[in-house]
Amino acid sequence: MTRFALTVEFDGRPFMGWQRQAHGPSVQGAIEAAVLAVTGEPANVHCAGRTDAGVHGLAMRAHVDIDKAIAPFRLMEALNARLRPAPVAILACDTVATDWHARFSCVGRAYAYRIVNRRAPLTFERGLAWQVPQPLDEVAMQHAAQRLVGRHDFTTFRSAHCQADSPIRTLDRLDVVRADDRITVHAEARSFLHHQVRSMVGCLAMVGMGRWTPDDLAAALAARDRARLGLNAPPDGLFFVRAVYP
Repeated sequence: MTRFALTVEFDGRPFMGWQRQAHGPSVQGAIEAAVLAVTGEPANVHCAGRTDAGVHGLAMRAHVDIDKAIAPFRLMEALNARLRPAPVAILACDTVATDWHARFSCVGRAYAYRIVNRRAPLTFERGLAWQVPQPLDEVAMQHAAQRLVGRHDFTTFRSAHCQADSPIRTLDRLDVVRADDRITVHAEARSFLHHQVRSMVGCLAMVGMGRWTPDDLAAALAARDRARLGLNAPPDGLFFVRAVYP
């Protein structure tokens, strides 16, 4: 048996999320079906971090165990051939030790959330960014974002369906960067709660619109109450950027 580490890019729009679903297509399901077609072996593909419906991946890390003797490059090429026309691509494939785990060996995860701040409707970026027509003050958003950096109880920014044992997380980075009418929110941590990034971005947008102040954001965090959440951003603009390993 050989363990292969995969780097996966995917457009989340057609999928119910990463995790295999009984009621719709998933990224995991698409890759597992491709592995079965290539090797004849049922497979369980593990990833660095599950994503929700509509969320995208630029470089998701995953692993799969395969008994059949096959070179990494050949496996990558064969999987990509079988994945077409689904918007999923294997960017890299390497062999790793059998104790390496895409999820449990991961020590850091990075996301980027894309906002298009304009009144004109989206065309080719529809489903790949969140359009906010109201002017956003990215300086105020950046100032407010720093109130969330560090170790906190993020209950307010946690989905009611989150299965994590604890709402305590250490947010290493939360930066707001504007380039013309594009605003990108960069978030980095060892791990995130379900909906945490989308919830933080939604509340930062409220600050950018002038509906909240940085103090309002800090008060919502301190309340540790999901009912105090101002806004949950849609999944469209969220991208899994990278996973970090020792």
